[in-house]
Amino acid sequence: MTADDLVIVVVAGLVGTACGLLGPFLVLRRIALLSDAVSHAVLPGIVAVWLVWQTRAPLPVVVGAAAFAVLCVLGIDALRASGLVASDAAIALVFPALFSLGVLGVTRFADGIHLDLDSTIYGEIAFVPFDSVDLGGGVGVARAAVVLGVVVLLNLALITLLWKELKATTFDPAFGATVRLRPQLLSRLLLVAVAVTAVSAFEAVGAILVVTMLIVPAATAYLLTDRLVVMVALAVGVGWVGAIGGHTLAVAYDSSIAGAMGLVCAACFVVALLGSPKHGLLTRRLRRTAPA
Repeated sequence: MTADDLVIVVVAGLVGTACGLLGPFLVLRRIALLSDAVSHAVLPGIVAVWLVWQTRAPLPVVVGAAAFAVLCVLGIDALRASGLVASDAAIALVFPALFSLGVLGVTRFADGIHLDLDSTIYGEIAFVPFDSVDLGGGVGVARAAVVLGVVVLLNLALITLLWKELKATTFDPAFGATVRLRPQLLSRLLLVAVAVTAVSAFEAVGAILVVTMLIVPAATAYLLTDRLVVMVALAVGVGWVGAIGGHTLAVAYDSSIAGAMGLVCAACFVVALLGSPKHGLLTRRLRRTAPA
């Protein structure tokens, strides 16, 4: 494995770590599709920051993305509260509208913003080693690794500081509301963290792999354990398996690296679905056919 290959795997692993810290809460709260909505709805935020401040620096872009993430969540909540639109329909109405607005903005201002729509959606992680920053002393580090390293620390700080609150409102929102933990605010804070993670990984891996890393490792871990802390650890682990295994598969077959990583994560889910000690389909079948 070359140095560039190592950088690619590390960046993908950092994406898997950042997403794995948040994904279990999304799966357990049954708002996995909402994370997909938020990760796409932040695109107009990137365009808006460019139009107002003429910059694509990480901090302003994250602020713009977070603003549109909140707008997306508020829009979905407003449609739900009306009682005229079902929950899934509300999501399907709001995020395509915001994403379409972002697509139009990128298309119209592509010459100035230097943002390729295909790379935003699909990503091209193979180019990550070529965009580096000097940390001093002539040491160059991939920009994506630095940004995603910061995001990992922020996500870790979020779930560490609010672990009890997130756990309580995830498993029993009614109890959380009773003891004034403000479950709706925590849910929105979680989705803002998803938006920050998504926009930080856009150029490196694209929106599709971000959504894959948010949901598939968490869904895999959900089948393997009933303990939240173990579920989070397993989700992070599956993300790294996808990063390493996907890169190896892509090199062997000269194919898309991000696509191969997503495929390996999906294969991990299938293995868990079939062979989970408690919830696996094959395990249940063997248990039913076993002699008493």
